[in-house]
Amino acid sequence: MPKFGTISNMDSQSETKPEKVKSRNETDQTNFETAAYKDAYSRINAIVIEGEQEAYKNYIKLAEMLPNDQDELIKLSKMENRHKKGFEACGRNLHVKPDMEFAKKFFEPLHKNFQIAAATGNVVACLLIQSLIIECFAIAAYNIYIPVADPFARKITESVVKDEYKHLNFGEVWLKEYFKDSKEEIQKANRQNLPIVWKMLNQVEKDAKALDMEKDALIEDFMIAYGEALDNIGFTTREIMRMSAYGLVAA
Repeated sequence: MPKFGTISNMDSQSETKPEKVKSRNETDQTNFETAAYKDAYSRINAIVIEGEQEAYKNYIKLAEMLPNDQDELIKLSKMENRHKKGFEACGRNLHVKPDMEFAKKFFEPLHKNFQIAAATGNVVACLLIQSLIIECFAIAAYNIYIPVADPFARKITESVVKDEYKHLNFGEVWLKEYFKDSKEEIQKANRQNLPIVWKMLNQVEKDAKALDMEKDALIEDFMIAYGEALDNIGFTTREIMRMSAYGLVAA
């Protein structure tokens, strides 16, 4: 297994005190305190909390599967746990209870596929699901959310997204190192899991729009991040286009 250089520790998430939520300007701006906004936010907030919890557990499992990289993977898992706590604080700041039952169902297909891959020792599929697909999904969602977030959530999300790029990098480096031997397995895992992302985006489209997050922008940012990751690993432009097309199956 390849050895990784130490990824610089994230600056500890500041203990930001909740601040009074401010609505944006009067003209066609989101009011963070409306019932409609809070209803949608209860599911979006739950999704990011559950996503960080899934990542926390997945990196712990990967640490068991990749003992040579255990310290680095445990470090990543601890980052994800901090992220989860930050997003829980975002919900409390808006006095919104996250709909965790919804979020668990939302992530169930990816969760199931990761568990199946882990049970068979399929490190390649586990890394594609967690370090590429889930991290790229998070990066896209957070980058689209930051400009429209309430002031408190914006500070938290800006800190979190910097870490997600580090997590994506871990998967890229490992898969690039073993690209020749893992290429076919990456393509297979892509076929199985990329359509799930499109279903997830369709499922959350209405709630995301209520937070001023457009589905087309989410898809575009996800595909840019995912395509760049595949390019960094070693796939050609033609192969990336072919792999990306599997998402259209569920579009």
